[in-house]
Amino acid sequence: MSKQHDAAADGGIPAAEAPAKRPPLNKYALACAVLASMNSILLGYDVSVVSGAQLFMKQDLKITDTEIEILAGIINIFSLVGSLAAGRTSDWIGRRYTMVLAAAIFFAGALIMGLAPSYGILMLGRFVAGVGVGYALMIAPVYTAEVAPTSARGLLTSFPEVFINTGVLLGYVSNYAFHGLPVHLSWRVMFLVGAVPPLFLALGVLAMPESPRWLVMQGRIGDARRVLAKTSDSPAEAEERLADIKKAIGIPDGVGDSDDDDEVVVVDRRNKKGSHGEGVWRDLLIRPTPPVRRILIACLGLQFFQQASGIDSVVLYSPRVFEKAGLTSNSNSLGATMAVGASKTLFILVATFFLDRVGRRPLLLTSAGGMVVSLVTLASALHAIDRLPEGHATPLAGVSIAAVLTFVASFSVGMGPIAWVYSSEIFPLRLRAQGCALGTAMNRIMSGAITMSFISLYKAITLAGSFYLYAGIAAAGWLFMFFFLPETRGRSLEDTEKLFGGGDDGEDNKEDGHDVHKKSTELSSKQTVT
Repeated sequence: MSKQHDAAADGGIPAAEAPAKRPPLNKYALACAVLASMNSILLGYDVSVVSGAQLFMKQDLKITDTEIEILAGIINIFSLVGSLAAGRTSDWIGRRYTMVLAAAIFFAGALIMGLAPSYGILMLGRFVAGVGVGYALMIAPVYTAEVAPTSARGLLTSFPEVFINTGVLLGYVSNYAFHGLPVHLSWRVMFLVGAVPPLFLALGVLAMPESPRWLVMQGRIGDARRVLAKTSDSPAEAEERLADIKKAIGIPDGVGDSDDDDEVVVVDRRNKKGSHGEGVWRDLLIRPTPPVRRILIACLGLQFFQQASGIDSVVLYSPRVFEKAGLTSNSNSLGATMAVGASKTLFILVATFFLDRVGRRPLLLTSAGGMVVSLVTLASALHAIDRLPEGHATPLAGVSIAAVLTFVASFSVGMGPIAWVYSSEIFPLRLRAQGCALGTAMNRIMSGAITMSFISLYKAITLAGSFYLYAGIAAAGWLFMFFFLPETRGRSLEDTEKLFGGGDDGEDNKEDGHDVHKKSTELSSKQTVT
């Protein structure tokens, strides 16, 4: 293996040098990240609560497997509306109020779903909730990345995935807690409980400061300076971050340099470089520079493989997988799904601990490798169960459950959180909101495609065949990440564009994809990162 790859795998730390001592975690930035990321509970709860609610909706509303399949997965397609609108909305009204909007929309969706008298109204509720999910998914990582100091950005930006997993666990707990109610009430209560968290989330978000980068985009230099002073590791870092943001926005040197905490400057719309949408889509999709094209491919590719490897199929349809493995009662099946939620939540904490210590690449590669092995094991166990007489699959049932738990644990260690962390880090400021919106859209499209096709897929090629297919996709994802994703640990947000061949002037350096990887690791190796 080349020295460049070794350097990348090490997170860019030269062997002869020790990393600088890590500053203590900024508690104010931590509180901001926690509050912002709590929006992600909404998605996790919705995805997992349907896994149990579908068992009772099918009986109560007399709907088919195909209708269940569409109902479960369509929220991901509906969320495209929110995720694509969130970039423009967050540049217009700010990151903070966009989070309030997300919570309000999801609250309305949860009420509609819980009170729905028919399949059509239930689908309407899924649409409304989906829009809220799309807003929440895009805005939480962007806000957290823009508030977090460089030393803790990986940790704090992984929090949205932590809370997605918390929501997944709460959804499974709700399934188990209310499955004993009458059929016509159980699934309704499960959905209505989802209307409670948005109320507290909206109130919590109002206590947060606005993103300092958004404040600078509005010319509110004094407000941005106050936020940066609270969220940085030192006064010097706060001033450096402010200078970098001003440079990225296009504010001339010397403007906004006074110590007035109420300072406001007029930012020329032309100097915002399309921050409100003018020209941003052109710069992203129609005429991107080579570095921006590489960044976009990295973001979209990572989000594609995160979902195409089948995580939402396992989360959403785990009761059916466990039933196939031999857990035939609703109680046992829903109890096993709670273990899935616990495993996802526990191992996401492993990722948050190591993100800023070992870097993004090692965790991503370890995660994808573990997913491949566990999917192959699960598929092989299910294939063997198909060939055994009924009632003789008990030992293989244990293997299947262990493989599912290992799969979700492997996902949570890397692919789950880092897809959001990485996507929010690599885009230049002028393109960040819309770039992350595109990444979120890719994530939701693939999630919708996977969840809406899973029942049809396993009926066509068996459960075992489905998981063999997902294993192949995860293996392709490992290769993509190995060759195309440079390490970002320890780099400032304004500095990450250079990893993809961009200079201070944004010009291309004419490398091909492999040379970009080589250059990125060489850049990392020349510095001691935190």
